[in-house]
Amino acid sequence: MEFKQIITIEPGKRGGKPCIRGMRITVYDVLEYLASGMTEEEILRDFPYLTHEDILASLGFAAARERLMTAVQP
Repeated sequence: MEFKQIITIEPGKRGGKPCIRGMRITVYDVLEYLASGMTEEEILRDFPYLTHEDILASLGFAAARERLMTAVQP
């Protein structure tokens, strides 16, 4: 499943930030949890409405955005 089927962007929800399946949890929320050291199991336990696919979609979305960024020259 591609992230495009899971990640939604709605202008009136969370300031237009990319959210998961129209909920109020953003891709950035999930990425911050992972970056802070939470495991996928901990995230799914704390947020039972999220799925393994939601976490993978968040990572896929972030990877796609990273590919679109231009390199900064030193």
